[in-house]
Amino acid sequence: MDLQKNSFGDNFFWGVAQASYQTEGAWNTDGKGLSVWDKFAQTNKKIERNENGNIATDFYHKYEEDLKLIESMNFKHFRFSLSWSRILPDGIGKINQKGVEYYHKVIDKCIELGITPWVTIYHWDHPQVLEDQGGWTNRKMLDWFSEYTDFVSREYGKKVKNWMILNEPLSFTLSGYMLGNMAPGRKGFSNFRKAIHHANLCQAEGGRIVRKNVENANIGTTHFTSFIEPYRNIDNRAAERIDALINRTFIEPSLGMGYPEEKLNFFRTMKKVMINGDIEKMKFDFDFIGLQYYFRSVVKKTPFMPFVWAKEVHANKRGAVANEMNGEVYPEGFYQLMKNFSEYKGIKKLIITENGTCVQDVLNNGKIADNERIEYFKSHLSQILKAKNEGLKIDGYFVWSLTDNFEWDKGFRPRFGLVYVDYKNNLKRFIKDSGIWFKNFLE
Repeated sequence: MDLQKNSFGDNFFWGVAQASYQTEGAWNTDGKGLSVWDKFAQTNKKIERNENGNIATDFYHKYEEDLKLIESMNFKHFRFSLSWSRILPDGIGKINQKGVEYYHKVIDKCIELGITPWVTIYHWDHPQVLEDQGGWTNRKMLDWFSEYTDFVSREYGKKVKNWMILNEPLSFTLSGYMLGNMAPGRKGFSNFRKAIHHANLCQAEGGRIVRKNVENANIGTTHFTSFIEPYRNIDNRAAERIDALINRTFIEPSLGMGYPEEKLNFFRTMKKVMINGDIEKMKFDFDFIGLQYYFRSVVKKTPFMPFVWAKEVHANKRGAVANEMNGEVYPEGFYQLMKNFSEYKGIKKLIITENGTCVQDVLNNGKIADNERIEYFKSHLSQILKAKNEGLKIDGYFVWSLTDNFEWDKGFRPRFGLVYVDYKNNLKRFIKDSGIWFKNFLE
């Protein structure tokens, strides 16, 4: 398929995305409080090479340079997240004015450059002081998150009209409260169950608060998705269970459908943490749903993985084409997911809020020839075009990510950026060939 920007329609928009902890650095600068990721990365041995985001890509000090790079690549939209502990160091109560002003400067610079700011309220880095009280396992999170959301939506709502409540709630609840491989590093079904439910409640309540505070707001939330397929015919039920966990845990409660307990028995135990009225409280009429897609997952049944009784057959075990993190490159799954989500009656439109891939970039005389990444984008954009041509309502696309950054428990090794960051040489930036490809595509 010959890709042309015009084929996507005049109203389709193009942007880049990033997150606070992965890029900002300045972890204890200008009154910022300790976040769960500050503590986890500094004290936990689960990060590759014991790296952390204390400096990250120093977006805190280099934001003007990075925003000009966005402008130079012809993107008109920028998705970024707010650091809760930079604004409210104690989670609630006293405001850190320097942190508040920092985000005003980022937003104002976006507007000056003709870039539309899209704010993600929560991208995994809540204040450690709240985690010390249980974090997402404590139902008080609903009050804490409401206070934070109320403040930031009133503070920035005159300038920012596009809001995303949570980033990938499945990722931070599963990895942070069940598997323990990401902040805050907790484990166990009980923690996971509570975290899921409280995140669902906050997702909806956050939407209601932004709706109340921001005139003409465009409100969404974002979901990690993966196209799930069985390894063999006998693995169909295993695939259904994994699909319920990954693709349905947070979208269906927001649509008033409750938890998908008919596919995964674990969800029948959610009643342990629910109170009367919660089904209604988890509902919110979002203006858009953000889909984040990177790879396909092929699964088979196993007696050794409690509650899902399934496990992934990784790409390298199947001889499949994969990225540097062993995620299978499978653009056809992207199309199928867009189609599946479009079948929910309550979803008004979809926006691709993250899509990208990590490859082994090599800096050579200031240039990075990342043809593999360019081909990834071409193949996945073709699937969006296919879906749009079939009438699916998909309004925009954000590349993950603007620059290379701190990739959570994998540290700085995986590079997703359109812009190369030279970590050994004063964090100098170099636009990769993929960034130049987008610049020409969007011209």
